[in-house]
Amino acid sequence: MKTRIIHAVAGTFILISILLSLYVNQNWLWFTAFVGANLLQSSITKWCLMADVLTKLGVKD
Repeated sequence: MKTRIIHAVAGTFILISILLSLYVNQNWLWFTAFVGANLLQSSITKWCLMADVLTKLGVKD
């Protein structure tokens, strides 16, 4: 359950930031890069801040 939420949040952030970069300002692509870098970091270190936040909110695996 937690992994699905993390993927949904990351995908939503990426899609929203792409739309914002098209219609507001191209600097929103930096947010897209941040999300991608965070996904890469979590795959390497096996640690994800979003997973910790969801755990503290009481979301079960």
